[in-house]
Amino acid sequence: MDLPQNVHLNPDQQLVEKMLEAMKKNGGYCPCRLQHTEENRCICVEFRNQIADPEFTGYCHCHLYYKDK
Repeated sequence: MDLPQNVHLNPDQQLVEKMLEAMKKNGGYCPCRLQHTEENRCICVEFRNQIADPEFTGYCHCHLYYKDK
């Protein structure tokens, strides 16, 4: 998935590597979510909705991505 210009990976490279490895082992699902549903496939629906909100600034649930205004 291509990220919007205002969405970036967390600057903590150790966290990014850990999360990406966990997602790889988890079949592309957010490692912070228990259910393997399409809503929880990275980038999850929750964060996609936050990306669409022009007022939202912050991290996704697992802190892999950050959205600037």
